[in-house]
Amino acid sequence: MDAKLLSLLVCPVTKGPLRFHAETKELISRSARLAYPVRDGIPIMLEGEARALTEAEIDEMH
Repeated sequence: MDAKLLSLLVCPVTKGPLRFHAETKELISRSARLAYPVRDGIPIMLEGEARALTEAEIDEMH
């Protein structure tokens, strides 16, 4: 994911920062506890398309 694009994007729910997880190809919002998919290089920034993060996934990020 392009670093410049990532610096411009924020979580649509909390307006907080996002982190790109290359392994799962998702943008992670720790504050919203959501993972937004990136498909064909395009971030899908819709809450309905996001996956809820598990407690274990959130713990791994610390």
